[in-house]
Amino acid sequence: MKLPYFITIAGFVCALFAIGIPTLSALGVWLGFSTLLSLAYIVIAFVMSLKDGLNAPPSDFSILDDGAGKIFSIIGTSANLVFAYNTDMLPKIQKTIKQPVVKNMMKALYFQFTVGVLPLYLVTFIDYWAYGNSTSAYLLNNVNGPVWVKAVANITAFLQSVIALHIFASPMYEYMDTKYGITGSALKIKNLSFRFLLRGGYLTFNTFVSALLSFLGDFMSLTGAISTFPLTFVLANHMYLTAKKDKQSSMQQL
Repeated sequence: MKLPYFITIAGFVCALFAIGIPTLSALGVWLGFSTLLSLAYIVIAFVMSLKDGLNAPPSDFSILDDGAGKIFSIIGTSANLVFAYNTDMLPKIQKTIKQPVVKNMMKALYFQFTVGVLPLYLVTFIDYWAYGNSTSAYLLNNVNGPVWVKAVANITAFLQSVIALHIFASPMYEYMDTKYGITGSALKIKNLSFRFLLRGGYLTFNTFVSALLSFLGDFMSLTGAISTFPLTFVLANHMYLTAKKDKQSSMQQL
């Protein structure tokens, strides 16, 4: 199968998940699954990379790309960095539920950017140590080992990505639900139809563009990562200010 076919399948799964999970708060147990899927991927990738690194000759760490190759490498790397450090959105929102809001939010951020980033660095460094400049942007392209183990790791990465996409898209979904008065049971025909048309249409368009421009992966990763900035740095603060607007001075709001 060609890459556009796999992109289409991925878009279809994302659309089903978006239609089936009506709100961000409805994710519930799915967040636990997301954590388990992430841990499974990290453990498999780390163990297989460590095994390859111990059994392989010393890696070459010289820079191979030149000219245009370096530019695309920089774009792809920037996208990965931006997206990796956008992962604090959900902890920040969750910690605004109880008082004291600012203190709880800061605790969540400290945890995210200390303990939370360790797995990111762990996988990154072990990958580069094991494979050097021959490493792929997607770690599992490098590892050697049983096919079924790599299949499990790929499946966990895909499923976790589906959940992560829904988290970042949920504020837009819920805004549209509120704007058009979608209330009551998520299983009402009206609500199901609305989610099918809006969310399904949105993801269908994105899937079409991704399949059409699949060769621009690094550029699309960068634009997608940058688009999450408003959610990460603006949304949580906006929610807090909206809830407390009558209890704050103009100086506090600034």
